[in-house]
Amino acid sequence: MFAKRFVPVVTLILTALVGPASGVGPASGYQEIQVTNGGNVSGTVRFTGTVPPAKAFEFWRAPNRDFCAGHSDGSGYRLLQEVWVEPGGGLKNVVVTIEDVKKGKAFELKETKLEANICLFFPFVSVVRDRHPMTVFNLDPVSHDLQVYERDREHVFIMFHRPSLTRTGTTDKLIFTGGRREMTMQCGMHPYMQAHGVAVQNPYYAVTGLDGTFEITDLPPGTYRIRAWHPALPFHEQQITVLPNEKTTVEFTFTDPHEIVQP
Repeated sequence: MFAKRFVPVVTLILTALVGPASGVGPASGYQEIQVTNGGNVSGTVRFTGTVPPAKAFEFWRAPNRDFCAGHSDGSGYRLLQEVWVEPGGGLKNVVVTIEDVKKGKAFELKETKLEANICLFFPFVSVVRDRHPMTVFNLDPVSHDLQVYERDREHVFIMFHRPSLTRTGTTDKLIFTGGRREMTMQCGMHPYMQAHGVAVQNPYYAVTGLDGTFEITDLPPGTYRIRAWHPALPFHEQQITVLPNEKTTVEFTFTDPHEIVQP
């Protein structure tokens, strides 16, 4: 219904630098090799229980109301749905990573790209790589004030705050500290504009689509930790063993943490 509005593109380039304590970067010692007997890991991430409701933001509290109303609910609110679940229970926007892989296939992620389009960030969830650019393209004829934070589940630290998506653009760097790997980006003028990311240590990752499925290929045989991360839900982790030239199936099930009954 809402076509992309192509205006002169303004670019912000952010180079993500993840400190050695995070296990990302030179300290991780990832080595690219030719994998001849790798296995594949695939599966589905599901959500059970009641899906958390969308967050509602009143339009009158933010500028550019006429333009940003392209995604209004028709009642003066902009809705931000953080948890997307398809009718069959598949959970979208989960980053699945294989942890602590020291060597394997080529690490082809060179750049992470996002768009600001009709006062939304796309995609909502991304992966970033140490010492590689994350580029945000502004397709809107209005300015956006980026606030970028590193975070874990207990602490949040601002990394970048500047009215950056204007006609002039700007360049700056993100620096993750203290072993953190999670990132949140928000527009300071339009608070319903939010996006999230996680730093990956190696090329063995996948982001689930609407059906909740994922596949990770050419993983050297061995025993690993596999992690499923969602920006609004507690992460899940389990151990898997990958055999040469075989397929390993993994299932994850998330639920609303507010529905978990404590013993």
